Amino acid sequence: MRKKTYAMRYVAGQPVERIFPGAVAQLGQALPPGEALPNSQILRVMVWNIFKQQRAEWLSVLKNFGKEAQLVLLQEAQTTPELIKFATSHYLAADQVPAISLPQHPSGVMTLAAAHPVYCCPLREREPLLRLAKSALITVYPLLNGQLLMIVNIHAVNFSIGVDVYSKQLGPIGEQLASHRGPVIMAGDFNAWSRQRMNALFNFARDAGLAEVSFTDDHRRRAFGKPLDFVFYRGLDVKTASVLVTRASDHNPLLVEFVPQEGGEEG
Repeated sequence: MRKKTYAMRYVAGQPVERIFPGAVAQLGQALPPGEALPNSQILRVMVWNIFKQQRAEWLSVLKNFGKEAQLVLLQEAQTTPELIKFATSHYLAADQVPAISLPQHPSGVMTLAAAHPVYCCPLREREPLLRLAKSALITVYPLLNGQLLMIVNIHAVNFSIGVDVYSKQLGPIGEQLASHRGPVIMAGDFNAWSRQRMNALFNFARDAGLAEVSFTDDHRRRAFGKPLDFVFYRGLDVKTASVLVTRASDHNPLLVEFVPQEGGEEG
């Protein structure tokens, strides 16, 4: 029997809450009001595969670079007490989709945000060869200009023959992007290590109206010469984009600043 997909929400001083997928139709209706992301005239976003916190210095990297960001998108985030303490002391909400249930602390994508999401949709896709799951998380946050920002945090399936499962994982995300009229940031570890995967990813981005953030000094983690981590966006302008070189994970964090477009579509 297939496991039910859900997200775990961590908020300081509150019991951990289990969040089940919202209906796609909900995006077409009025979402509940919520507090806007603070200082969202400039959106600072950090994207990082944190390698299950297996290396030293991961916490200092988060403290030094994550604390300035309103949004931190982590992949392979393991819900250790140290990470949960950081998340709940620096952010209003941390939502994680458990993809791999490790003996003590499950691992998966986790989105830390300086505001509570008004919409949350966890997604999981099973690796066809290893039978391990990869996860994605879609959340929506109000901005100060009245728009609704959709965030897609993804860790794409890695080991598969062909791109059928890879494209299958992107399918439900495409449906949600099509239902959302506000700005979008889609980022994470896409495991786009083959030409087939790169083609599938860029065709998906094109169809969804997403542009790719480019990094001038590009130190992203690569496999077979191709970068694994990407940031895509629409309805925003890129102010700065950089890659932080660190030994605290087997991936380097991506740091991007966005400026919301004036007069953009309302969510």
